[in-house]
Amino acid sequence: MTLSWTYTVSVRSLCEFTAKRGSLDRRFTPSATSLEGQAGQLAVIARRSPGYETELPLEGRFGQLRVRGRADGYEADVNRLEEIKTIRGPIELIPENRRALHWAQLETYGALIAADRGLAELELALVYVDADTQQETVLRDTLSAAALQAAFEGRCLAFEAWAAQEAGHRSARDEGLAALPFPLGELRPGQRLLAEAVYRAAAQGRCLLAQAPTGIGKTLGTLYPLLRAMPTQQLDKIGYLTCKGTGRITALEALHQLREATPGRALRVLTFVAKEQACEHPDKACHGEACPLAHDFYDKLPDARAEAVQTGWLDPAAQRRIALSHGVCPYYLGQELLRWADIVVGDVHHAFDPHGQLYGLANAQGWKLALLVDEAHNLVDRARDMYSTSLALGQVREAVAAAPVSLRGPLRQLAGELLRLGRDQPADYQPLTELPDALADALQRANVALADYVQNHPLEVGPMLEFYFHVLGLQRLLDRLDTHSLCDLQRSAVRKAPSPEPQNLSLLDAATDEPGEVTLAIRNIVPGHFLKERFESCSSVTLFSATLGTADYQRHLLGLPDDTVWIDVPAPFPPEHLVVRIADRLSTRYEHRQASLNSLVDLLATQFAEHPGNYLAFFSSFDYLEQAASRLAQRHPEVPQWSQARAMGDAARRAFLDRFVPDGRGIGFAVLGGAFAEGVDLPGTRLIGAFIATLGLPPVSSVQEQVRERLDALFGTDHGYADLVPGLQKVVQAAGRVLRSVDDRGWVWLLDRRYRRPEVRALLPAWWQV
Repeated sequence: MTLSWTYTVSVRSLCEFTAKRGSLDRRFTPSATSLEGQAGQLAVIARRSPGYETELPLEGRFGQLRVRGRADGYEADVNRLEEIKTIRGPIELIPENRRALHWAQLETYGALIAADRGLAELELALVYVDADTQQETVLRDTLSAAALQAAFEGRCLAFEAWAAQEAGHRSARDEGLAALPFPLGELRPGQRLLAEAVYRAAAQGRCLLAQAPTGIGKTLGTLYPLLRAMPTQQLDKIGYLTCKGTGRITALEALHQLREATPGRALRVLTFVAKEQACEHPDKACHGEACPLAHDFYDKLPDARAEAVQTGWLDPAAQRRIALSHGVCPYYLGQELLRWADIVVGDVHHAFDPHGQLYGLANAQGWKLALLVDEAHNLVDRARDMYSTSLALGQVREAVAAAPVSLRGPLRQLAGELLRLGRDQPADYQPLTELPDALADALQRANVALADYVQNHPLEVGPMLEFYFHVLGLQRLLDRLDTHSLCDLQRSAVRKAPSPEPQNLSLLDAATDEPGEVTLAIRNIVPGHFLKERFESCSSVTLFSATLGTADYQRHLLGLPDDTVWIDVPAPFPPEHLVVRIADRLSTRYEHRQASLNSLVDLLATQFAEHPGNYLAFFSSFDYLEQAASRLAQRHPEVPQWSQARAMGDAARRAFLDRFVPDGRGIGFAVLGGAFAEGVDLPGTRLIGAFIATLGLPPVSSVQEQVRERLDALFGTDHGYADLVPGLQKVVQAAGRVLRSVDDRGWVWLLDRRYRRPEVRALLPAWWQV
């Protein structure tokens, strides 16, 4: 009887499933970056004969399995197949089960090429290349074609039952999604427009920027069409990614509805859990000798994995329950389940960070991946942070104090060069077109010394390992420094150097003046340089938010493809439900604040008296907030008020929001861009209005001026990318707290005459009747 299914699996996936055994071992072993891996491969290839074949596409069948992959290199004149791995440090640091995996991959490629070319036997060479020296360590073996084929068939037999199950799941999933009804019956008008745009983008393999106001149901309006497109576009996986944790709660609620509506609930939903939240033994190292949940992890994994995929709904609680019932680590079980989930819910860093797990695995496995990015107005700033870093003199000094004797010399030299540069620069802020040679050399020497130390002390964790990661990250960003990022040095006020420290750690003579702090920074300005290839590698990406600003702002700064689609979904609210007014006799500029403060708080009190209810008042800083709150209390003590504090824990934030009761009365003072300016839902009469006493522009500073100049140089002038566009995004986000449903009514007061300017009005929602 002919079986009805076929399952395609990569050589890497087949071997990872069948060859990994023993304990989990996450002790630090220095790893090479992808760029270093490419350099290592090129170095090996350059030493081979002219007929050396690289990146050989190979494929084989076993029953209903189709196995395929690309072998690194084959040298026909000596009949040798090579698997090349770029590493840091001696191969003895590579865990035994990882080396076994490398051999399994090489043997599988060997079986495929022997069958393809009719070879009787084959020499196999596992080539480890040192990332720094590019020296090779080669492990060799010669096997017959029959032995290679037997090993290949054994791996396929071990995987075949799982493959049949997965093929059945994929078939049931696609059949169910093709007939998936919308769980709420009818899509709302704006929601339908959004859903149609998402479906078209998925069908055309394009990126979509969707600006859609609060209240239309963006979560279901994006998830539903993409799930419907999953079968027709043969998507392997969907990632629903958010910039803030609150968005994941809404996504999981929507996915639960959609999964319940899917026939047979044939949809696996996985929530990414942060390691610090999932770890059961934070006091233990991640290896089998220290942690019981790492011991024999790969031997226990098959049963845990089988139960997980049958469960299907893999939120953090389910992952923990399944993992602990099988005695394995919940966090690393979740990492394994990423391979078998249909939808993954998590933070944006999983796709856009340099070490993002979702992007890295999708790229390695060749998945067709589609992304939904919620709260996408935050992605520019989040991505900038991912590709920025800094190193302060104080950090280096702390590392010197904690370092073993062997590291103190290079770390002192690094501290000394930082200090010298800070002392000698002409201003407290100094942009650098490149790193001075002396500092660059000191940083390189510190990196080499730290790498040697952690390689030779792999069981030690703590300050040196953390500092090594930090310095290595700085070095990698410096290596890729270009017009997309700024390099600068900042120093604080000059002070007298301290008296000589213990162990002779003082860097300058005690009588010498030195800066209080010196900080070297790499500030990414245009993350699109790093994100461009990620957007191109995805099947489709939809970025959606109520406040995306302008299409060009997102395209230029995020590196989106030229054919990215833009849609601005009309608001579901009748315009008359929101009264938007400009206080065009007020100026909230810094130099005018004291003079306008009385008028500002009088306006707040007048609006409150005419339309009593709960309001939010947003200010550009805590200082300004405190001045306004104090002046309102003096002039209008009858108006109830409460304020956001400079440092608020969860309980304090909840207490602030709890003051907004239905039909309540008072004004809550908050900072624009802070915890209460977005992601806050106060429907009905819990909030009837907002005052915004700022345009959200960043404060004037040397750094901000450099950012503006860099963006002007890249994209021309008069675009507002450095200040106006992101500032008005914050304003519209804050105003969006007022209307949360089609039945809500409210007021928004824009407290500055600059809101009358055409370039400002152009960035406000078109449906606002100002």
